[in-house]
Amino acid sequence: MPKINVLPKSIAELIAAGEVVERPASIVKEAVENSIDAGATHITVEIQHGGITYIRITDNGCGINSDDVPKAFLRHATSKIKQAVDLDSIATLGFRGEALAATSAVSRVELFTKTAEEDFGTHYKIEGGEEILYEEVGCPDGTTLIVRDLFYNTPARMKFLKKDVSEGTTVSAIIERQALSHPEIAFKLIRDGKQTLSTSGDGKLASAVYSVLGREIANTLISVDLTLDGVKVSGLVCKPVSCRASRAYQFTFLNGRYVQSGTITAATEQAYKNSAMVGKFPVFVLGVEIPYETVDVNVHPAKTQVRFSDEKRVFTAVYNAVKNAILSGDTRPEISVAPPKNNTFLHMTTHEYRQTAVNLPVQEQREEPKAIIKEEIVKPKAEPVRLKADNTPFFLRDEFKPNVPEKKVSVDIEKPEPIKEIPKVEPPQPKEQVVEKEYSPKEEIKLIGEAFNTYIVAQKGDSVFMIDKHAAHERILFNKLKENNVIESQALLIPITVKLIGDEYTAMVNNVDLLSSYGFEVEDFGNESIMVRAIPAMLAKDDAESTILEAASSLAQKGSVSLDRIDDILHTVACKAAIKAGYITSNIEKLNLAIKVLGDNDIMYCPHGRPVAFEIKKYNLEKYFGRIQ
Repeated sequence: MPKINVLPKSIAELIAAGEVVERPASIVKEAVENSIDAGATHITVEIQHGGITYIRITDNGCGINSDDVPKAFLRHATSKIKQAVDLDSIATLGFRGEALAATSAVSRVELFTKTAEEDFGTHYKIEGGEEILYEEVGCPDGTTLIVRDLFYNTPARMKFLKKDVSEGTTVSAIIERQALSHPEIAFKLIRDGKQTLSTSGDGKLASAVYSVLGREIANTLISVDLTLDGVKVSGLVCKPVSCRASRAYQFTFLNGRYVQSGTITAATEQAYKNSAMVGKFPVFVLGVEIPYETVDVNVHPAKTQVRFSDEKRVFTAVYNAVKNAILSGDTRPEISVAPPKNNTFLHMTTHEYRQTAVNLPVQEQREEPKAIIKEEIVKPKAEPVRLKADNTPFFLRDEFKPNVPEKKVSVDIEKPEPIKEIPKVEPPQPKEQVVEKEYSPKEEIKLIGEAFNTYIVAQKGDSVFMIDKHAAHERILFNKLKENNVIESQALLIPITVKLIGDEYTAMVNNVDLLSSYGFEVEDFGNESIMVRAIPAMLAKDDAESTILEAASSLAQKGSVSLDRIDDILHTVACKAAIKAGYITSNIEKLNLAIKVLGDNDIMYCPHGRPVAFEIKKYNLEKYFGRIQ
């Protein structure tokens, strides 16, 4: 058996350093967290060559007492905890006492620090874990840490570093997260002599988001603020129409610490269900505050993963907070109409315009040749009328039945009051009970017309709205399906057989009862086929097979998530039953649909997340046509 050796201090420290310092960003993260814990209000980070050759972190925090400086570079030397019980309620970002020791073991480190009580500061140099210099020096209050030549004494680890640009980008990501989690601190980042980030430190999250993520994203965000069951959730989330194609713009902070939490992310994305477009992910910067003793942050070396003592309580609070924000803060997407470029007439006075018109050359009018016009009567192509089981025409269903005369109608729309406080509720369950809304419109809604037999044009107040009638009708039907405990079913005179494959067949057979509660009567027909004997009453028979196929695909993909299963089935039914683009509808039907859409803020997106209506303000039109400057 090989002999057991006790490693010398130098090798042990190199191994320990490898657990903490993987790349320049690791050093920056630990040092900046120490600056935050020290009460700094200004933190400047400067790096060269991605931080591999040079890192400088300067803060105006409390500084380190001269006598404590050498001890700060020892392993497990910390001022954050003193006894084991302190680990149960960690309130600081750093607490292990390994950052400076690990950094100094693999680089050349120089420290300048001074407290407000001391007349002189301290200058300390340490290389490869060995002290080089320890002296008094004049310097401002706070701490400056300089790290040079990372991994100079462990060249084998150098090959695992990426290019300077990649390492620098990782450092930037660290500073951006800290800036978002601490908007009260002014951060600056300087890369190779160029300032790439600067935040104001005014304490406003919106200001930090503007500096870090840019104006385009900042302008799409709405506020979140709710405390539920001892869990405080605050921050900013995007409107559903502004969701992105990836989760790159999702930031979660727990008690001021950046974390990656599946619980918080899942709760946030669940709140966007049926509002965000399929395949898109919400942008959010959320801060969650919970009692320190209910969370364990000591489960990962990088402290980015945490464990909650009660995950359901956190999930419920986050879900309610985000859902409340979306319901009260979302608005219909607006089309911005920009004035045409190089239009000189927009900048002319009345006299200049008239003078220009007078000076324009007058072209000699010539008599145009007369064309022989042959008039023809063109009969519009008739659209097939789809009937329900009771022979009611497709467009005269209860949810689409005209209830106003065919003329200009003055109606009132009551704008729902923002939800100031939402009671504790569990995430939505199957067959949830919803109270039917009644609307009493206050503003006049006028039907202007329709484009391409698809987009209804309506006027309300000082705005014109373009309404996608398929998306709007789909959302109305989806809401109606969710409100009803029982969905009316219609028996098929001749049952149809649908051939499925593998998981889709298994999913349908295993969910016969679920399908029955939503209007489908199906049974196992053997040979990976099912027999369909009844379908929801709002569906046409021609759509039965395609609806079954889509429902089977969804059930097979969603596994055991019952809420998603049900929503996807309802999506499919609503989509198939809704008015199709190109269908001809009467003016009364168009107006009735516009009244429903503009009178209910819950009809903003179709179940797949596409916008139902866009708004064009009168102000923008007048600006475009030069009526106002």
